[in-house]
Amino acid sequence: MKHLLLLLSFLITTNVLAQSINTQVDAKKPYLVGKINKEGLETPPYSSWFEKNYQAGKPDPAVIEQLQTQLSEYTIKAFLGTWCGDSRREIPKLYNVLDAAQFPLDRLTTVALDKRADSYRQSPGGEQEAMKVFRVPTIILFKDGKEVNRIIERPKVSIEADLLAMIAGNYTPNYADVTALMELMEELGPEKFERKLDRIARNQGAQLEHYYGLHTLAKVWYAAHKQDEAITITRLNCKLFPQEKGPKLLLASYMEDRGLTTDAGVLYREVLQLEADNTTAKNALKRLDTK
Repeated sequence: MKHLLLLLSFLITTNVLAQSINTQVDAKKPYLVGKINKEGLETPPYSSWFEKNYQAGKPDPAVIEQLQTQLSEYTIKAFLGTWCGDSRREIPKLYNVLDAAQFPLDRLTTVALDKRADSYRQSPGGEQEAMKVFRVPTIILFKDGKEVNRIIERPKVSIEADLLAMIAGNYTPNYADVTALMELMEELGPEKFERKLDRIARNQGAQLEHYYGLHTLAKVWYAAHKQDEAITITRLNCKLFPQEKGPKLLLASYMEDRGLTTDAGVLYREVLQLEADNTTAKNALKRLDTK
């Protein structure tokens, strides 16, 4: 009887957790994590930006008319941060477009990601990892359970036009170059990727215009306990953008976290060569001197 009660308690708890939605982190500025819905976004404090940007969306009627028939075979997953400016701008527009296209919202799954360093851009259920999400918002279109394409961070034209282009098979998302490097890392593994770093920098890495995408990807991987991948991709970022202090500071912090204080010190000094008054690097070197 005791075992039966324990099993029943476990099943009830599991069911409650599985059904939890619109979970709020009560930080100084509250934010949502995990699966959420429109009702959660229409609740204060999120309603202040959701309703404003929902109403500001003016989807193209001609495109909406096409989506009304063509979207019926698709499902959508949207990942966002309720703390993120891009998400606050685009996700209300997504809901506006889907409402205008009479898309059933039970075919939309919306997941809010964390912003704390140890769970950076993670969700409690880990949905983002399977979907390889590293920038928010990310809006993924599916047909028959298979990904068709995705909008990353912002649409190329508009939410509705981008959805239509994805359906037509004529769409390349933002950060496609970063996604390709992510897939290459998964294929090679961090050790082999590291050995090929110079070649990768000359070939695939040459496509990148700025360091932000790899920078975010590294932080996501590090929080997801993929430290080797995070460090290796940050080494690539430093090689591609030697005049940027951001990748050097991030790699230095990883080295310090692993106890490699000499390597960290070298990187912090490189930052000071780029920016003599960089407070982060100065304070870090003082901290390392005391160890």
